[in-house]
Amino acid sequence: MKAVSFSGEMKKNFALYLLTLPGILFFLVFSYIPMGGLVIAFQEFNLVRGIFGSKFSGLANFRFLFVNDIIVKVMLNTLYLNVLFIIATTVTAVTLAIMFSEIKSAKVKRITQTISILPYFISWAVISLFLRSFLQSDGGIIAMFLKERGAAVNFYSEPAYWPGILVVLRIWQGAGYMAIVYIAAITGMDTGMFEAARIDGASRLQIIIRITVPYLRPVIILMTLFSVGRIFYGDFGMIYGIVQDNSILFSTTDVIDTYVYRMLRSMSDYGMATAVGMLQSVFGLVFVYTANHMARKLEPDSAIF
Repeated sequence: MKAVSFSGEMKKNFALYLLTLPGILFFLVFSYIPMGGLVIAFQEFNLVRGIFGSKFSGLANFRFLFVNDIIVKVMLNTLYLNVLFIIATTVTAVTLAIMFSEIKSAKVKRITQTISILPYFISWAVISLFLRSFLQSDGGIIAMFLKERGAAVNFYSEPAYWPGILVVLRIWQGAGYMAIVYIAAITGMDTGMFEAARIDGASRLQIIIRITVPYLRPVIILMTLFSVGRIFYGDFGMIYGIVQDNSILFSTTDVIDTYVYRMLRSMSDYGMATAVGMLQSVFGLVFVYTANHMARKLEPDSAIF
């Protein structure tokens, strides 16, 4: 087959390539051009002097991070919370998708799916206010319930409870929205497999375990790979919106993004903040590559590259 020249390809499919132009420009402007700012991580950055006038400091910003016990704790918190989020939301989303697919009434299915998706569109600031009405010690519904039974808990002074609380909130807020992907995958399944299983005497539970879940495995792996790419990025809107500047809870809830925000706000250390962001990207790349390598062995069709 004769190779098509670049000019010939562009002439033939010009309209299709034109459609990709907005996407290319978006990533160019917001993803690739800003990468030039990573030079700040190697500088004693000064706003007045700018990138070209600031003094280079080599790896000083990175050395400070690795000898700082706080940043190590923050990174571990970020990794731990994100692992919990990924596992909990994936399991819940798959469960919801299977439950919705088993509902026979179209009206009931639409209502339940809509209800499960709605929390995704609620701001974390609003969720924080609702949460306080449940957990605050002076009048919170759950706090008062426990207090009346002799188990008084001041949730906003007890860091140990917050990983669990944040996981529950993430499930409530995001699992229904995430389930849409798995519902779409189930909808695309060959119904003949279900009919054949029923004829063979399989129960609904057996059909789910032996047909539906294995069919969803490639989708689950692919979605997990996407999540792993941001495993070192804390959900700033969620964590800061709920915890805010409550330093008592930082030992279990402080993540990289909230730490960097406070660093910028209090110290205006742009070089160190950029170094943290660069480390997030590098670690994310390593995790994605490793997870993709494992996924290729488990399910070759689900690997990203």
